[in-house]
Amino acid sequence: MTEHLFKDDSYLRHCDATVLAAADDAIVLDRTVFYALGGGQPGDTGSLSWDGDSIDVVDTRYGENGEIRHLVAQGSNLPEPGTAVTATLDWDRRYLHMRMHTALHLLGAVLNFGVTGGNVSATKSRLDFDMEDGVDKDQVNASLKAMVDGDHAVSCRWITEDELAANPELVRTMSVQPPVGAGQIRLLEIADIDLQPCGGTHLRSTSEVGDIRVGKVEKKGKRNRRVSILLDQS
Repeated sequence: MTEHLFKDDSYLRHCDATVLAAADDAIVLDRTVFYALGGGQPGDTGSLSWDGDSIDVVDTRYGENGEIRHLVAQGSNLPEPGTAVTATLDWDRRYLHMRMHTALHLLGAVLNFGVTGGNVSATKSRLDFDMEDGVDKDQVNASLKAMVDGDHAVSCRWITEDELAANPELVRTMSVQPPVGAGQIRLLEIADIDLQPCGGTHLRSTSEVGDIRVGKVEKKGKRNRRVSILLDQS
């Protein structure tokens, strides 16, 4: 099984690794900084390099057995199993995803309703809320700004599955439950703001989110409001 370095340090931009398998336009490593698609967050892109050769990673996904697959262009020259490689992220893209993902947790703290869906992207992200009322954009924007300016620490920690079962209120998502079976659940904590299971990559402080504002608000049903957020990418 691939060691998920990104779970302990989202700021790692590259790592040395060994190829475990390479077939079907995908490469599996013994360790990686690449985040695999999940929880509404896209898989990372970047490159793998070895012995003067390199290959672009166009997406990162989980395989059927839970391994992380670094996907490459069809017909690419793959390194042999056992090859030592350096895995390097497209850091600018990843960092935008980190800003967006942390920002969505702030949005969820302002709109304290159950979450029925969500998506992270580098340009626009959104959460779907189990709510009937409209959204006061000015008020939400002011609350988001206060949280960003508050420079709240962001960190991750682990609890047991039994601890999560004893504290079901930690789970905000209504349609998707945290994966179980590994014995531990990863929590994202934003000091004084949020605490809930999350496997994504995040910032160290809310101040890094930068300028954020509510975009389009859509009514998707009697009890469903889709709220988009936009991020200043300067």
